[in-house]
Amino acid sequence: MDPKDRPSRATEAFFGRRRGKTIRPQQAAALESGFSTYRLDLTAGPPAELRSLFEADVGAIHLEIGFGGGEHLLHRATAAPETGFVGVEPFVNGMAKLMMAVMKRPLANLRVYDDDATRLLDWLPQASLDGIDLLYPDPWPKKKHWKRRFVSPVNLDRLARVLKSGGKFRFASDIDSYVNWTLLHCRAHGAFAWQAEEAADWQRPYEGWPGTRYEAKAIRESRRPAYLTFVRR
Repeated sequence: MDPKDRPSRATEAFFGRRRGKTIRPQQAAALESGFSTYRLDLTAGPPAELRSLFEADVGAIHLEIGFGGGEHLLHRATAAPETGFVGVEPFVNGMAKLMMAVMKRPLANLRVYDDDATRLLDWLPQASLDGIDLLYPDPWPKKKHWKRRFVSPVNLDRLARVLKSGGKFRFASDIDSYVNWTLLHCRAHGAFAWQAEEAADWQRPYEGWPGTRYEAKAIRESRRPAYLTFVRR
């Protein structure tokens, strides 16, 4: 992306946590080893052919923003070795958990990035992704913090730029206000068409959905998750 076309960061900031509990020595070792294999370096421009980022011969490329402990990302990358997956997670403990998993079972169709997802989105070539997942993002439930939510006009611009026509943006949350917020913002943006004709279309988990820790917690606390799918026009 040409720097002059890059969205201004003057009013942007990353609000998520970077660290939790002190990571164990074996986790630190897994991070160091894993980053040498899987971490994307944004200091150089993206390759002309994005598929060359992966050791595996991949076709479609999908991005997961904020993968937490990596359960869903690992499930998808393992189930679809012919698809390339990029996972973004700035939280060190979550990234360490994923790197521990791939140290035991390497994945040739996986790459990761451990910083602000907007930087990766600005680095990626236009129309280079087949799908983007944003699953259980921090809801920032207080109204004064709504501006911190990842779904925003400027970030929807970013998603629309990197998604191919017909590519899917999937959003899951157990927070009603954030679900409504996302529906309103995507409808107002115009680049995304919501794929739902009846309630079951957004109440039913995605095909092959393995569940996540966050979803299990929501269900235990009697919050019904919503699974939204938007198609890039």
